[in-house]
Amino acid sequence: MALFVDKLQISSPDIAPLERFPFEFTADGGNSVPRLEFSGAPEGTVEYAIICHDPDAPLPQGFTHWVVYGVSPEATSLDLDADGVRVAPNGAGFPIYYGPQPPEGHGIHHYYFWVYALRRPVEGEPSREEFLERYGDAIIEQARFVAVWSR
Repeated sequence: MALFVDKLQISSPDIAPLERFPFEFTADGGNSVPRLEFSGAPEGTVEYAIICHDPDAPLPQGFTHWVVYGVSPEATSLDLDADGVRVAPNGAGFPIYYGPQPPEGHGIHHYYFWVYALRRPVEGEPSREEFLERYGDAIIEQARFVAVWSR
């Protein structure tokens, strides 16, 4: 997959980059859904995809905490109730946000919130791995921020 970075940005007013998650956004703290904001959609964007992934999870491909498709390129924040927005299954197989909950004593885990600007819409609700395989060539640009958590 080629490198696609320019003006696209993603952030959260709830989670500071490279800082610890506030407890309420973790699985142990209630799984509150963090607010996400984005800007800088490149020309030709037809939708955004958003993925939260923990590459430090002790699984072959890490653990995917959240997968969201169908976000309008005009959107500046994530509205899960907007037309066309759909949540695909996470690493546990459920279409929900599942906050950080690494194994106790496993050390600091990094949680990557990715936004992908896509040149074609995502069909269905593919897993993170399926999305990257099927839509990698449709990514115009990508951006991310990272937060951490440990137990």
